[in-house]
Amino acid sequence: MVKKQCYTTLLKLHQAHHKLCTVGLKKTATQPVFGDGNPKADIVFIGEAPGKKEDATGVPFVGAAGKFLAEMLASIKLKRQDIYITNIVKYRPPENRDPTPKEKIACAPWLYDELNFIQPKLIIFLGRHSMNNFFPDLKIADVHGILIHQKLPHITTEYFLPLYHPAAALYNGSMRETLLKDFKKIPLLLRKIKR
Repeated sequence: MVKKQCYTTLLKLHQAHHKLCTVGLKKTATQPVFGDGNPKADIVFIGEAPGKKEDATGVPFVGAAGKFLAEMLASIKLKRQDIYITNIVKYRPPENRDPTPKEKIACAPWLYDELNFIQPKLIIFLGRHSMNNFFPDLKIADVHGILIHQKLPHITTEYFLPLYHPAAALYNGSMRETLLKDFKKIPLLLRKIKR
């Protein structure tokens, strides 16, 4: 019952932000792509923006990268229902281009409210764009797989784990191995985090 109320409350939060959001991408996207998964998850994964399949279905990470993410979750005995996954920007940029800084800023209050509702122990960045939204000076090649503990304005979560994006790893064998290795660290890191 509590979980169902959480889903309902989170859906209302998404609908309210969709109505208020002034980002220009609303005009070109088919629909908003809300976050998906357990509204009381210990882990939130954050990607950059919806792609073509996500824009069509309204669900994040449903393409090839999402399939690979599901495989990696299974490797640490988790399912999508155990975690929560969202994007910095909730609307697909045309031709899957990177969202602009202005578009990210327009969607930021939505993301902050979403994260503060869920209050995960750990936020995992999927790719450099997601990480640089919170830590603009870091390079993913230097910090992937390393737990970051830092208080940030706007959100309550203090633990962050940058990972390579599953889409990038699909076409690069060595990056795929690195991502799988980094992913295996998640259960141990989660146990280390104090609430």
